[in-house]
Amino acid sequence: MVTNREKKDTSLFFSHCSGHPKKPLEIYMFVDPLCPECWALEPIIKKLQIEYGRFFTLRHIISGNLATLNITKRKRPEKLAQAWEQTAGRTGMSCDGDIWLKNPIATPYTASLAIKSAELQGRRAGLLYLRKLQEQLFIESQNVSDKTMLINIAEQVGLDVEEFKKDLHSQSSAKALQCDLKITSEMEVQEIPTLAFFSEDVEELGLKITGLYSYELYVQVLQELIGDTMKPSHTPPLEIFLQHYQFVSSTEIATVYNKTLAEVEKELKKLVLSQTVERIQAKYGTFWRYIKNHY
Repeated sequence: MVTNREKKDTSLFFSHCSGHPKKPLEIYMFVDPLCPECWALEPIIKKLQIEYGRFFTLRHIISGNLATLNITKRKRPEKLAQAWEQTAGRTGMSCDGDIWLKNPIATPYTASLAIKSAELQGRRAGLLYLRKLQEQLFIESQNVSDKTMLINIAEQVGLDVEEFKKDLHSQSSAKALQCDLKITSEMEVQEIPTLAFFSEDVEELGLKITGLYSYELYVQVLQELIGDTMKPSHTPPLEIFLQHYQFVSSTEIATVYNKTLAEVEKELKKLVLSQTVERIQAKYGTFWRYIKNHY
């Protein structure tokens, strides 16, 4: 249970990350929930929101479903598994490719539809659902096209489960997903992940960046679009960061705080001893769950 005091503490550092109509930039983040590269982008997005979130609103566009469906049908499971393992090794964000050998995902569309169903309960609900779905898929190797698993995820993130069940089969969810796919098509997004940056000038075309790049590149793009010197916001104390996100990887912490994985491990061990976090070992890398006041 997170106390009101804790909520106040986190809001001091994260309130600027929320959407606001007066922010000068908007970023469309085109993601596929089954895409390991989208999962690997999480550390950079967290850092960008914390340091420069006061300048932009981030909107997730669920896309790539047809591409995913085609890839999963065209590629042998062994190739998909290998691609996931390579992404994990390259980025430090664990993705267990064994799922394609033991419990392959037959209907990728269902996972995307579930995210839009969750989003009907609010933007934050949709984001929490997307993150939890990615955790179940990439860390726990769960089949996220399975309806029972999708409902279980809804329970874990605190959704109204009965509403979620109805929305899974509703026209509203299907239309919301079709809207995202239409935006993807109209903007000619061919690869996932893609970030599209838009300024206040409606005459300006959006600037698209496809793939995974260094954090500095995304900051440079923001700088060019803002046209003024940007100073990063203060990074929150580590415990506040953990409290806000609840479950994060060593790679995410290392990226946000400019530390090595060894330094992160050393720091987090202290928080394990104080029963602030618990350590979760994944196939690739380590994750940390905030547990203070949960007992």
